[in-house]
Amino acid sequence: MAAGTAVIAVNPSLIRNELRAEDGRLYKTYEKTQLVDASGAPIKASTLAKETSYIFNYPYASTPCLLVNLPKATAQKVELESENKEKYLWESGVGKDRTIVAYVAICTHQMTHPTPNDSFFGYVPTSQKTMAYEKSGIIVCSSHLSAFDAGAGAKVLGGAATQPLAAVVLEHAADDTLWAVGILGSDKFQDYFKAFRPELKEFYGGMAEAKTLVSLSAKTVKLTEYSKELIQY
Repeated sequence: MAAGTAVIAVNPSLIRNELRAEDGRLYKTYEKTQLVDASGAPIKASTLAKETSYIFNYPYASTPCLLVNLPKATAQKVELESENKEKYLWESGVGKDRTIVAYVAICTHQMTHPTPNDSFFGYVPTSQKTMAYEKSGIIVCSSHLSAFDAGAGAKVLGGAATQPLAAVVLEHAADDTLWAVGILGSDKFQDYFKAFRPELKEFYGGMAEAKTLVSLSAKTVKLTEYSKELIQY
């Protein structure tokens, strides 16, 4: 286990299983997947607009993830805890200035998430206000006003959420491209599949398609392009 922990610290994408190491790290690898734009061109970290919500689906075809280029560097080595009291360590954001983060966009309270029809979930820029918390520059689920710290591993700041959002582990390559390689923290994927079966059939054609693992590339678009209507309080 100690050897496995060392490998994770160097390159998470080398391991394809779930580990609960002695240091409290809770991590599951999936296919290494490049983030691309709507035309299929690789997303470059330096071109991401600041404080804009982007959406891509990972690790499954139907599980939306939120990508944000924050206005300042994130915290580092943040210790977090799942609702089952499992402790794990979120390293930091990525990119030249350590400002780029990605989280599974499924609220840990009642699994509110962005859909092609609407979204109650997203990042609130520092220039805007939210009823969910005294400060902006955070991630908010407007269904029940849960607030998460975008710059500190999506730890819970307020509301009914019982644990941080699961984080997407990103790799920033030398050519400035971005790759998703795994999920850190306790996810809600199986509960999500059970709860939203009719929705997943509507948007993805069926459960088999919804549960298809993403590989090679993940189309990444602004939340305003992903959902027809955005609701934020």
